[in-house]
Amino acid sequence: MADVEIIAPNFKQRLSGVTSTIVQLVPCQIKLGIKIATLGPGLPDGLPKLSWSQLLSAWRPPAGRQQRVWHARRNNEMAAGVVLRHMFRMPLKLLFTSAAQRRHTAYTRWLIRRMDAVVATNARSGSFLEVPHTVIRHGIDLELFHPPQTAEDSTEATSLPGKYLVGCFGRIRHQKGTDLFVRSMIGLLPEHPEWTAVISGRVAAEHTAFADKLKADIAAAGLADRIVFLGEVPDIKVWYRRLTLYVAPSRNEGFGLTPLEAMASKTAVVASDAGAYAEMIEEGMNGNIVPAGDGEALTRAVAPYLADPQKALAHGEAALAHVRAHFALEGEAKALKAVYEDLLRR
Repeated sequence: MADVEIIAPNFKQRLSGVTSTIVQLVPCQIKLGIKIATLGPGLPDGLPKLSWSQLLSAWRPPAGRQQRVWHARRNNEMAAGVVLRHMFRMPLKLLFTSAAQRRHTAYTRWLIRRMDAVVATNARSGSFLEVPHTVIRHGIDLELFHPPQTAEDSTEATSLPGKYLVGCFGRIRHQKGTDLFVRSMIGLLPEHPEWTAVISGRVAAEHTAFADKLKADIAAAGLADRIVFLGEVPDIKVWYRRLTLYVAPSRNEGFGLTPLEAMASKTAVVASDAGAYAEMIEEGMNGNIVPAGDGEALTRAVAPYLADPQKALAHGEAALAHVRAHFALEGEAKALKAVYEDLLRR
């Protein structure tokens, strides 16, 4: 504990976008010399973790510092930081990363005003903040997400019909626009026999009826063998590499990493303008952007790629170059390091 300068709490058991960010970012931060440890459930064993009992040692600052940074990404993590500093008098600087793209509740605004610094993950998220903030966009681990390298990364390895795959990954629910993707595929795939669509993600109990309706619509269209639900796969990274086109049809997002994960895998992307998607994609160069919730616009944007797979492949090449230039994970880690250093110097 004496060596830990940054505490990254994760107060959610299930995998989420925030958890995924922590899992990818912390190892990169450690490589940059940031003395960081996580706290909470739902994280892999490879990350440096503090136990709750070790947190009691946070009353004593780390060597050579007067305080630590508590880097929260959720309301409950902000609240915990406020309690630890103001009730338990721990020497903490409080940092919050905001990804929400809506006006915050009064409670959230109250918490944010008690932070020493605030980071927004994109310009749109920043526009909803009423305090000074720094925009630091998420990055992607380019070692984990990379272009195809072996036969296992090919369409042929899946035993699915067709030559090209178009995919939509993430939790299967209305917010994620899975129904918009299915509707688009039902309309387009009969005209493009070389393509098969794959859907991967968890179906929570409350969204079972939603998923069952989609499967029934697919069966009624006679496309059950060409619009395939994969469920939760052990390694989604290999599926990105098997795709020729990725579709992110979310109606609402915080930031949304899946387009970057696809682009880092040399896959073209069609996405809604939810989250930070519009800030990731160069329209007409490595993908296309459509209004969130507009199924007809989504179909129009996807259709040219299915009609011309070579265009999709070319845009995939451009997507890879774009991510490498602008969204490497190291860039996010370096920007956060500067914020940490500023807080620790105050």
